[in-house]
Amino acid sequence: MDRTELVERTLGKAADNGAELSAEQTGQIIDALFGTLERPGAIAEVIRSGEAVTVLGFGTFDTDGHRAVFRPGTALVEYLGHGPAPRR
Repeated sequence: MDRTELVERTLGKAADNGAELSAEQTGQIIDALFGTLERPGAIAEVIRSGEAVTVLGFGTFDTDGHRAVFRPGTALVEYLGHGPAPRR
């Protein structure tokens, strides 16, 4: 899935939940979260500052020093059919 498809899918899910966003607004939100080539997004900035970003049920974005790390959350692991998430 590329950025355009992510914007379209997110826009559809937001509309299903009653939100009235344009494709442009949705793209701006995605860029603010994940960043672009020109500027980092909120997640990258927080990780670089030494903190983790946890999206309950989805997972945690973190660093192990210099590498970005993603640890999936329980709900995501179970949704994908891989059984219960390992305990930490």
